[in-house]
Amino acid sequence: MSKPLIAIVNDDTAFLELMHDLLTDEGYEAIIEKERGNAPKVIREKQPALIILDIRMDHPESGMQILEVVRLDPQTSHIPVIVCSADHRFLVEKEPLLREKRCDILEKPFDLPDLLEKVQSQLGQPARSASSAGRRPG
Repeated sequence: MSKPLIAIVNDDTAFLELMHDLLTDEGYEAIIEKERGNAPKVIREKQPALIILDIRMDHPESGMQILEVVRLDPQTSHIPVIVCSADHRFLVEKEPLLREKRCDILEKPFDLPDLLEKVQSQLGQPARSASSAGRRPG
């Protein structure tokens, strides 16, 4: 049984590495993309089961532009997206638009169990190795 693939798009290298390690430890396969211009192409090619997208990256509209391209492309429009950001005000202002674009929203900083709950609600529980079964980051 193959592991669900999750694409993580963010401009923070430390965040990308943390997310990659967390998700792979939980039984998912993860790909990371730091280059905003490359993200839609990678998503189209890899066809992940889920995208975790930082909506406010190096340029304030970067994440929204990526989301627009993903939603407009018939090859990627079906992929669920979890949008995250530390910009609370932006998330509140854009919540109706993000919901319209079928995005789940997660404000940073977030608790790892909250992230995993959102991932599992989209993808279900992955098959995990015996060493990680039952472990819950806290």
